[in-house]
Amino acid sequence: MTALFRTASWLALAFTLAASPALAASGPPPDYVLTDNADLAFTSPDGATRIEQYMREGKDFDIKWQVWARRGEQMTELKPEQGYGAGFRFTADSQWLVRMQKTGSGAQDLFLYHVENGAFVNAIKTSLSDLAWAYFHSRPDTKKMKLDYHISANLMKGTEEAYRWLGVDWPNNRYLLISLSGEMDKHPKNVAVKGLADWKCRYDLKTGKFDVPEMFTKGNAEALKWEIKR
Repeated sequence: MTALFRTASWLALAFTLAASPALAASGPPPDYVLTDNADLAFTSPDGATRIEQYMREGKDFDIKWQVWARRGEQMTELKPEQGYGAGFRFTADSQWLVRMQKTGSGAQDLFLYHVENGAFVNAIKTSLSDLAWAYFHSRPDTKKMKLDYHISANLMKGTEEAYRWLGVDWPNNRYLLISLSGEMDKHPKNVAVKGLADWKCRYDLKTGKFDVPEMFTKGNAEALKWEIKR
């Protein structure tokens, strides 16, 4: 009985160690190389998290990038894998992280991450940019605008300082300001609008809802009338 008990105990311990995420191997595959570009390295305000970007170049210029958040000895992948490097901004409390991800010429998506159990994870099921565009198309003044290319969602500067440079007094670590742009390939001949330039909205990290502060109303109306000069 004693030998059997010892064997069972060792098996249980081995299973626990194998299943423990803290002891599981983490990090990019060996064929991904850490970029030495200092512009692609980011550190959280509290110094606890460092963003590292790894690249793999395959056949026919098939380039893939993975982003990993390093906290001490622990590494967590910030999905999804993409074809370009990315920029990042943290909130001042280091609990939220926005990824500014180039997806093509003149095109960009935004992804949102949040700290849970000591590691950054995807905060929402879709991209933050998808949510912003869904809000844009839900409004009566913008729902009819169909954009075809150079579709870009941008995070406005000032995330870490709660956008104090705009003269606002919003709570810290609460809001994200997003700017949307794009161009129209096929548009009605009797409509001068050929694109969208710098249409702004605000995302509430606490409620998960969008709105347009009054200070952006005039600029947004002008953004809807943008005509591209060819």
